[in-house]
Formats: sequence, C-alpha cells, structure tokens
Amino acid sequence: MERDWFKAKKYGWGWTPVTWQAWIVILIYVGTIAASAFLFLRPIPTQFGWAEYGSFIAIATTILITVCFKTGEKPGWRWGKPKD
Repeated sequence: MERDWFKAKKYGWGWTPVTWQAWIVILIYVGTIAASAFLFLRPIPTQFGWAEYGSFIAIATTILITVCFKTGEKPGWRWGKPKD
C-alpha cells in the first residue's frame, strides 16, 4: 500500500479519512447503516426487529474498524502535536 487511507486523529482516539478510498469506505458504511434502518425498522410488520438491527450495526462497525486498522496509522490517545 502506497499511503495510509486513514490518519490518526490529532486529539483523542480514532481515525480521519484522508484518501478517496477511505471516503468510499465511509460512504459504504453510512449507506449500509441507512439501508439497514430502512429494511429492519420499517413500519410494516416483519420478522426482523431491534435485535437484528443492532446485530447488523455491530457487524458493520466491526468491519469498518478492521478496515481502519489495516489501512490506517496506528491508533492511540493523542493530545495535539507530539513533543519532540
């Protein structure tokens, strides 16, 4: 891989997307969450409910975090610029 897709946040813990590939990953994640809300939580009675919706969100978030770990900088608590 030529460049990290996700850069570690300057403050706190986590990542920020910095390449177009990372933004595509984020858009897919947001689209997946929106689509699952539409499918699982519609007012028409179905066999799916809050438990299935929560499980789906947990799986999608786990996949997102895994992609961030593999394609981004090492995460850790940061409090601004590192002191040299």
